[in-house]
Amino acid sequence: MDLLLTNIGLLATPIGTTARKGREQREIALIPDAVVGIRNGRIGFVGKRGDTCEASLSLDCGGRLVTPGLVDSHTHLAFGGWRQNELALKLEGASYLDILKAGGGILSTVEHTRTASEDELVEKTRALLSEMFCHGVTTCEAKSGYGLSTADELKQLRVIRSLNEVSPVSIVPTFMGAHAVPKEFAGNRGGYIELLIDEILPAVSRENLAEFCDVFCESAVFTREESRRILLEAASHGLALKAHADEIEPGGGAEMAAAVGAVSAEHLIETSDEGIRALADKNVIAVLLPATSFYLDKPYARARNMVDAGVAVAVATDFNPGSCPCSNIQFAMNLACLKYKLSPAEALTAVTLNGAAAINRAKLCGSIEVGKQADLVIWNAPDLEYIFYRCGSNLVHNVIKNGKELLICLSSGTLRLLSTM
Repeated sequence: MDLLLTNIGLLATPIGTTARKGREQREIALIPDAVVGIRNGRIGFVGKRGDTCEASLSLDCGGRLVTPGLVDSHTHLAFGGWRQNELALKLEGASYLDILKAGGGILSTVEHTRTASEDELVEKTRALLSEMFCHGVTTCEAKSGYGLSTADELKQLRVIRSLNEVSPVSIVPTFMGAHAVPKEFAGNRGGYIELLIDEILPAVSRENLAEFCDVFCESAVFTREESRRILLEAASHGLALKAHADEIEPGGGAEMAAAVGAVSAEHLIETSDEGIRALADKNVIAVLLPATSFYLDKPYARARNMVDAGVAVAVATDFNPGSCPCSNIQFAMNLACLKYKLSPAEALTAVTLNGAAAINRAKLCGSIEVGKQADLVIWNAPDLEYIFYRCGSNLVHNVIKNGKELLICLSSGTLRLLSTM
């Protein structure tokens, strides 16, 4: 082995290469006094103290908890500007759609993203990825959707691609040109949909810039029928499918996502019982975003009902400049227990294996098993419950990515390389 992690007080991990649903979501491996061997960036050995395993280097984990690296399966990372000016509007009672209709919200970010250079977006997004890494995220999804033109959607996706080559966080790109209708198409939503289908999607496909296509399926943004058409066109270009669904109203978005064979449906605050059944029947992963409910002071998705109905539930941040400017997945984990009523074991699966499955990475990461990528978090915690019990503190001690980089998160939020295998 290249590296042996020793003196692990408790190793906690889900098991498998597919999403866990129903009772399976709480069935995780808990190994006290564990050791983990890493070879060529992969997990080569998992055992207990006293098991024989030779290694070039060893790291004493000091009796701490070790889990898989966290997977943030829903973010909007690459954007220009911020929207702190909207806070006062929200405090005065303006809704998300009220702000959007007034030219704020997504459209405000679109203006800033269009004027930002690719280099400016790279530097800003790189800093945000470092924040996420310091909180234990080793893999994330990143959506476009703040360009809303051919040139600017491609610019966002190129930023994501370039950062995936150098960032300690692995990034899975999602094309979300159907995030809003840009100002130049005001009153002509159909015209923008034609642009998406005839020009932007083919350009994204030619450059191989995205793995997924997402669409904001709400009656005030893109209807079920429009969303279905866009997603089916994306599928014809080889993209896997996602849908922002039932965030604002129970509009049947979950059922639409299930009908088109989406990998995941996301938000789902207002999803009906019929929608939950459709997700379960079609094995669509529910990516839930509790920090968005918190920030917007909105209801929380019915995660407990979804798990009990046999839906695989993932939890992510929804980090974005408007409805959830929070990159701290540990806060989402706290809310998953306190507001969704998930057990610590269910919530761990939600931010590891199920998050990985929601971005088609469950065979590669999301659990600590032989053959998988060596992405691990060493916590300043004695057991699993502690990291969900504590709130407001970053409990990460070390992060290991691909078994090659061992980094410690400093109080300043910067990273220091300790060892390279």
